Amino acid sequence: MKRLMLGNEAVARGLYEAGCRVVSSYPGTPSTEITEYAAKYADIYCEWAPNEKVAMEVSFGASLAGKRSFCAMKHVGLNVAADPLFTLSYTGINAGMVIGVADDPGMHSSQNEQDSRHYAIGAKVPMLEPSDSKEALEFTKIAFDLSEEYDTPVLLRMCTRISHSQSIVTLSEKTNSETKPFYKNIRKYVMVPGNARLRRPIVEERTARLIEYAETSPLNRMEMGNAFLGIIAAGTAYQYAKEVFGKEASYLKLGMVNPLPEKLIREFAEKVDRLIVIEELDPIIETHCRLLGLSVEGKTLFPMIGEFSQNLISEKLGRETKAGKTLEDEIPVRPPVMCAGCPHRGIFYILSKLKLNVLGDIGCYALGAAVPLNAMHTCICMGSSISSLHGFNIALGRESEKNTVAVIGDSTFLHTGVNSLINIGYNGSNSTVIILDNSITGMTGHQQNPATGYNIKGDPAGKVDLEALCRACGINRVRVVDPYDLEECEAVVREELDADEPSVIIARRPCVLLKHVTHGPPVFVKKEACRSCKICMRLGCPAIHLENGKAAIDETLCAGCEVCISLCPFDAIQADKEGV
Repeated sequence: MKRLMLGNEAVARGLYEAGCRVVSSYPGTPSTEITEYAAKYADIYCEWAPNEKVAMEVSFGASLAGKRSFCAMKHVGLNVAADPLFTLSYTGINAGMVIGVADDPGMHSSQNEQDSRHYAIGAKVPMLEPSDSKEALEFTKIAFDLSEEYDTPVLLRMCTRISHSQSIVTLSEKTNSETKPFYKNIRKYVMVPGNARLRRPIVEERTARLIEYAETSPLNRMEMGNAFLGIIAAGTAYQYAKEVFGKEASYLKLGMVNPLPEKLIREFAEKVDRLIVIEELDPIIETHCRLLGLSVEGKTLFPMIGEFSQNLISEKLGRETKAGKTLEDEIPVRPPVMCAGCPHRGIFYILSKLKLNVLGDIGCYALGAAVPLNAMHTCICMGSSISSLHGFNIALGRESEKNTVAVIGDSTFLHTGVNSLINIGYNGSNSTVIILDNSITGMTGHQQNPATGYNIKGDPAGKVDLEALCRACGINRVRVVDPYDLEECEAVVREELDADEPSVIIARRPCVLLKHVTHGPPVFVKKEACRSCKICMRLGCPAIHLENGKAAIDETLCAGCEVCISLCPFDAIQADKEGV
């Protein structure tokens, strides 16, 4: 049976058909939907883990117990999971273990560009890279077979375009993978130095065998057309090149991007007049070709930054680009903003009003850095706000303690913020941390987390008590505020900054987009009372705009949070239409 599927959905289908039994992940665009789709299969246990390192270790535990397992993450999530990855390369696995990592060229939803192929090379594990949904499904199944045949975790590299584009896949029946018995093997799985030294040569021997596999594997194939131009590519770059040149070029399509073949690449190079490598982002295949002594073009033609496209390839290789307008030409610029009624807006307004230094974190609340609030001044990585606050205050002491805070979301706090808060409690910097608890993992599309009380399927689950957890980290002062109450928020922030010990403020109100959240009626402006002071515009609420110099409320957007009512000094904004 054939179906049209997203690349991420196709990976999930591949998990099912391969007989995968355990999936543990942390949501991260563009990888999130893999786990969400996998959770729809009754035969696969799925969960959201607190972070990617935990997810990878859960996956290994399931593999060790004899069940095929999988974990998914975005490229920066692999940084978090790098510690177990590099050692799992030494230990190997029991049942098949596949690690999905989704890169984000162009940084559509990420704080950096990163080429995850470097991790495959550094950890010395195989990596497969599909170029469409059909291959996403097929390569997932092949990855499990390779994992078990070569006793190694296998990386499956996706990217934004493959994850979120659709193409035809062919569905097959599920493979009934057998549970492999677990045998205690201290030399294999206990990586103390004496045992690790014995495993190190095994990794190199495995790499040599994988290179031999790459030479003849159907994952890597030559497609001969015009021999004047030979293109080596993988993933999206292969698809773009085919669309531009068709049969006017020959192709070496690489589905296994680590380790790379040697004889196959030399054979292809001998058959073409001009050899070009097209790859996002870094010159990994190109460098490999140069080490083989081949004359090859690559990054002298193509950028190391951003996503590629058909037109970019046409332009760089002297072909006529397709006429027409791009999406950017057709669609007006619409910068992202916090939603009308967003619970984060009130607390950021107060932080901006008080002119505080705000060390921020990863989440939709990063929009607090945007105009008109301008209320967040750093955004580095998950959990960094709290650690950075500690270092900032240690460096500057009283100079910064009274005017600097950290902000972090509930999911991000549980991801990697807890250890950072322990550091503050243990080492005693006088720091104020604000946890923006909107009761969901918002930025990636409303996934549950350990503080929501529900699991990936929406069933009741163990719930972390954030107040108790903060106290257990050594923080005595823990306050809870409603971010819609500006007066309370300002008073509590001032009090905690004035305190002579570490403190945590939990700004708690559910995300306004959650299905169970009820909205109040839209608020209204009494035009005759409005003095055009524009104070309400400082909130940056998309429901508030100006009409003929006076404030106005878009009823279709207003969530009835009433934050703007408390802000208006002339009582021009009201909760009902009386007198309007």
